[in-house]
Amino acid sequence: MANPGVQATGRRKEAIARVRIIPGEGRIVVNGRPFEEYFALRTLQTTVLQPLMAVGGNSSLDVIVNVHGGGISGQAGAVRHGIARALVAMDAQMRPILKKAGLLTRDPRMKERKKYGLKKARKAPQFSKR
Repeated sequence: MANPGVQATGRRKEAIARVRIIPGEGRIVVNGRPFEEYFALRTLQTTVLQPLMAVGGNSSLDVIVNVHGGGISGQAGAVRHGIARALVAMDAQMRPILKKAGLLTRDPRMKERKKYGLKKARKAPQFSKR
């Protein structure tokens, strides 16, 4: 891990996360705030930490994230994807571990578009016989 400072992009739903990993004390900062403050729910914090735990919980790295778009859950997924990609950019030997854990695959599920004549993507208006 000789590479000082690596950047990567993570995406999930409508959220986009720009992730920078630099040597440090193991801090994670999201949009200028500690990640525990930004992602208040424990489940979201676990999601964000998954790539780091998969490679042995690297406490010698600082993670700086800018994330925008989507909701809080999508943003957590985008940050996870970005961290995983940045770790691979930093050290290619981590790739098989992260790939096996499914952390390098961009989740393709998106909101289905609304169709005309319907209220939502699939919800039809109430049927009236008369």
